[in-house]
Amino acid sequence: MPLHWTLDSKERLVIVTAEGDVTGAEIEDYIAAMNGAGTMSYRKLYDGSRGDTDLTADELLAIGVQLRARHGTGDRPGPLALVLSPDQFEQISRVLGILAAADRPMRVFSGIAPARHWIERFPK
Repeated sequence: MPLHWTLDSKERLVIVTAEGDVTGAEIEDYIAAMNGAGTMSYRKLYDGSRGDTDLTADELLAIGVQLRARHGTGDRPGPLALVLSPDQFEQISRVLGILAAADRPMRVFSGIAPARHWIERFPK
C-alpha cells in the first residue's frame, strides 16, 4: 500500500507517507480512518515527496472538497505541513487552495526536516 500513516495520540500528530502511486481509494481509506479516529484537530505532516498519483484534476478537486467539508464538523483542523516535489505542487494546487481556505495553519515544504521543525512549533 503506497499510503502509510502513523497516529500518535499522545503527541496529537499524524504522519502520512506516500510511496509510489497513490490511488483515490487509498486516499478515501485514509480520510475515513482519520475521521473515525477523531484526529481533525491533530497536527498533520504529509510527506508526498516519494509518492505520485494518476488522479485527474477533477478527482483531486473532489477529494479536496471532501476534506474541506470535514472542517466544518466542529473540531478546528490542526496545522498541516505538506512535503511535495515541485511537480506535485502544480498537480495538486487546486486541492491546496481548498485546504488553505480552512482556518488552520498550513505550509508546503520541499523537504521533510523543515516541515517537521515547523509542525513541532505548534502545541499538542
